[in-house]
Amino acid sequence: MTADDLVLTRMGLRFQGQTYPCTIGKSGCTERKREGDGGTPVGVHRLVGMLYRPDRIARPTDWALPIGPRDLWSDDAKDADYNMMVRAPYSASHEKLRRADPLYDLVILTDWNWPYAVKGRGSAIFIHQYRRPGYPTEGCIALSRMHLHKIAGRITYGTRLIVTA
Repeated sequence: MTADDLVLTRMGLRFQGQTYPCTIGKSGCTERKREGDGGTPVGVHRLVGMLYRPDRIARPTDWALPIGPRDLWSDDAKDADYNMMVRAPYSASHEKLRRADPLYDLVILTDWNWPYAVKGRGSAIFIHQYRRPGYPTEGCIALSRMHLHKIAGRITYGTRLIVTA
């Protein structure tokens, strides 16, 4: 582990010497992640991208990509594009990335079950804004808007997300 890793602890998400309050999946941390189980997968996960809403926030880093009105994320384990970013119209089960609420105004993507998804092992694990303190996610890690933006501006190519049981 390095100071540039995001390390999930019982106290929160540790990064560069600070610990930020966060929420995780409603089922806690799991070593056997499955689609829809609400668990946050244990492991060392690379950060592979960042998405943002250009109509709501400034570009957080020069490598962040804008979320467009047709951008979706496939969560249909039976579909060929499972656990991939797709575009509307898209008939298989998916999650809208351009949401009415601010949860996905800024999204840090991890390599959980990506790019070669194992069917049913669970779709994307994002780092995103939480609804409110203590409100669990479906498996992602969520932070306050202020803390998410602070972290997003400081992560580097080598930053990893480390989740222990």
